Amino acid sequence: MSELFDPVLAAGAVRGEVSDAAWLRALLDVEAALAGAEADAGLIPREHADRIAEAAREGYFDAAEIGAKSVGIGNPAAPLVRELTAKVGGDAARYVHFGATSQDVMDSAAMLVAKRALEPLLEEVEACADLAARFAREHASTVQAGRTLLQQALPVTFGFTAAGWLSGLDAAAERLGATRLSAQLGGATGTLASLGEQGPAVLAAFSRRLELAEPVLPWHTERSRIAELAGALGELSGVIAGIGRTIVLLAQTEVAELAEVAEGSGGSSTMPHKRNPVAAVAAQAAAQQAPGLVGTLLGAMAHEHQRAAGSWHAEWRPFTELFRSTGSAAYWLRTSFERLQVYPDQMRHNLDVTRGALLSERVTTELAKETGRLAAHDAVTECTKRALAGEGELADLLAEDPLVGKQLSRARIAALLDPAEYLGSASVFVERALTAHAMRKEQV
Repeated sequence: MSELFDPVLAAGAVRGEVSDAAWLRALLDVEAALAGAEADAGLIPREHADRIAEAAREGYFDAAEIGAKSVGIGNPAAPLVRELTAKVGGDAARYVHFGATSQDVMDSAAMLVAKRALEPLLEEVEACADLAARFAREHASTVQAGRTLLQQALPVTFGFTAAGWLSGLDAAAERLGATRLSAQLGGATGTLASLGEQGPAVLAAFSRRLELAEPVLPWHTERSRIAELAGALGELSGVIAGIGRTIVLLAQTEVAELAEVAEGSGGSSTMPHKRNPVAAVAAQAAAQQAPGLVGTLLGAMAHEHQRAAGSWHAEWRPFTELFRSTGSAAYWLRTSFERLQVYPDQMRHNLDVTRGALLSERVTTELAKETGRLAAHDAVTECTKRALAGEGELADLLAEDPLVGKQLSRARIAALLDPAEYLGSASVFVERALTAHAMRKEQV
């Protein structure tokens, strides 16, 4: 945690769900659920399980103190169990952590933390998707220069651009919502030998109490669930980073098709004229933390034998940081969308920067029907070069060309160079994205 950097790189509600306090609460909830599950299976008296749950719920536990004590055994679950046992007291204290191992508690707590953090994260993503859908709907016919390799290509619409954002956000939300969040309970080597024949029954009750999926068997060294979460969070971060970068590029002074407009935001420390898209910049900055964190979690998948030495310990910090940074990225993207002003006139103006050359390909295609591809290409290319050199408007130069003018009228040439008349299936794709978004919302 950093008071200096977190307001930018750990913004939003997800931050609180992966804090030390949140982890501590999850660890205690796991211990309470374990005792309750064992009472459900008849292994321990119900009153002892209730006492353990009460102490876990109401007792005071200091995260810093527990963290300091964890160095002696290598994880915070063990010192927490000692403190919880002392607070429970009496005969019930004998049943604290009964049959479990530290990794059971840490892994189940991680799944609880993920479950609780996903709720505000998905709310942010849904808000972003709804705003992207609004842009797509409102600007389905707002013509904009399509850009490939940072150069103007063929025309699109801003609604089509926003529909691409929407599709990516919806896909990322769907993947996140489908991640497997499973309880973990296996005991020393995953066999739950200390629980006798009641092991499977306790696992089932434990999973129900935590409202997590019951795994087929303990997954101490089978880390696909962690990798799955990492991949889904990384995917969302990548989607957000791409959207943020596009916003930043479209907000450049020379482009000026978009702007973030908000009181007290976007200024510069030295240049009063600046209007920086700071929310989109912050979204990118937070999202770009993800690749390294995802890589660390994937690298930590190599767990040996029945329980690993160090690999599960290596997950805790990147797991937490990945949620924190992804949550911040989603928060800032929503903020950027809420501030975003769209300038259709500037979009139309930028389409004229090439003096009509943007649609020279369309003229070539039309002309080739009468003259052949090569002759059409050479004639249109020559006229385009002259237009870009400032010798005149492309439509006029084409109409004056002996080959082109003979086949195409000035009115036909003007129509062929109209960006609004060469949008392909953009409107169809926008509508498809909006329909898919609406259907997904109905299913959530």
